[in-house]
Amino acid sequence: MLALSYRQAKRVWRRFQREGAGGLVHKSRGRVGNRRLPAWVRAKALALVKQRYGDYGSTLAAECLAEEDGLTVQAETLRRWRMAAGLWKSRGTAVHRMRRPRRSCPGQMVQMDGSEHDWFEGRGPRCSLMVIIDDATNWTYARFYPGETLPAAMDCFRRYIQRRGIPHELYVDRDSIYRSDRAPTAQEVLSGTGPLTQFGRAMQQLSIHLILAGSPQAKGRVERRHGVFQDRLIKALRRRKISRLAAANAYLDREYLRQLNARFNVAPANPTDVHRRVGRLNLDLIFCRREQRTVSQDWCVLYENRVFQLLKREQHLALAKRTVEVHERLDGQIVIQYQGRKLAWRERHAPAVPPAKIFAAAAGAALPPAAPAAALFTPALKRKKGTFLMC
Repeated sequence: MLALSYRQAKRVWRRFQREGAGGLVHKSRGRVGNRRLPAWVRAKALALVKQRYGDYGSTLAAECLAEEDGLTVQAETLRRWRMAAGLWKSRGTAVHRMRRPRRSCPGQMVQMDGSEHDWFEGRGPRCSLMVIIDDATNWTYARFYPGETLPAAMDCFRRYIQRRGIPHELYVDRDSIYRSDRAPTAQEVLSGTGPLTQFGRAMQQLSIHLILAGSPQAKGRVERRHGVFQDRLIKALRRRKISRLAAANAYLDREYLRQLNARFNVAPANPTDVHRRVGRLNLDLIFCRREQRTVSQDWCVLYENRVFQLLKREQHLALAKRTVEVHERLDGQIVIQYQGRKLAWRERHAPAVPPAKIFAAAAGAALPPAAPAAALFTPALKRKKGTFLMC
């Protein structure tokens, strides 16, 4: 699992006993490689290539540099230098694909994907089936949702780990639920984490390695399971005249998944289950949407067009203009925290009609027509008995 040989694992273990966690860091980290060429060689080679050998291939350019300029550079090194400097573009080659062997133990890696389909064949709404499959054994869990969304992915994966435990790796596609394209913040650059989605942040808290597939074929096991469901499950729902999500999920949990796993599961190479226990982890704090908000001067927090008023009992924290964290859980519950402490609040509801119009309507008076915006902000001068009045 460490991708080390037996002898190297023993060396690492002895170093860990002597030096602690710091001994696990590679000794070459942060140092310049011993075989790295000097910076002036790179600069001179790129200058000569740009001046004389711009249309040469890297192999021919390296040969000319050695013969005519006395500068010895490996062709592959020169190619990487040219690509980094923008002087050469790779032509690209056909990608060679090789079938990946299964993981040896249950829980080493699971694959997850959603399949949007007309599962009820017109008898009910279109929906998505979220599917999770263990790479080593084909053990499958699935559940219907209105769509493949962040709450659906979080809820389905939470139900999986409550049944089986926490896997070590999760293989998903490159959907925006799992992959973020925004630029990293300064804090993310310093920590080396990169931009994370809400789902990616939850996986980081669970110490799960999130793998983004480059193609549907990369996670072919779950894709083939979609084919089984779209053939067998649709017909099973038709025979039982199921047309609603709640009834379909009850059927999956009660009967269908048990029969599917009994028939299509395979024996793993190593029967040791390496799922980690949930233990004391608070899954409500992990599987939720987290956003940071700044408290206004009137001690209000704005979130998704909603206003949350912090109560007076929190005044000793001096929260005005401070940053708090809003958690929106899967059940819709809102929790506001400051430095890990839960804050007391109540939601304020803005009136749909301005108070002046409410009072006028209650008194039975006719509401005056709304004035044009220009009339509200344009001063008009009126003359009365030799004086000017600003209205």
